[in-house]
Amino acid sequence: VWALYGLSGAGAIKRLPLTKLALILIAGIFLLRGISFVGLMPMFPENSLTFWLISSGICLFIGGLFAVGSWQQWSVLGGKNA
Repeated sequence: VWALYGLSGAGAIKRLPLTKLALILIAGIFLLRGISFVGLMPMFPENSLTFWLISSGICLFIGGLFAVGSWQQWSVLGGKNA
């Protein structure tokens, strides 16, 4: 579903309902997960530091892509049926 909203925001597929809001939330969730690993580590002691660094880096990267793409398409997304 999140990939479909990304494609919708990029204009590759038909505009989905609430695309602007969905893209903001998706970017926020990925970025929050990427930076919150320090607080999450004690809750999951079985995961290694390598896991946390790599998975958090991936989340930051994907969240950054969603955020930058949303920012670049903001004026297009603000139109009718956005």
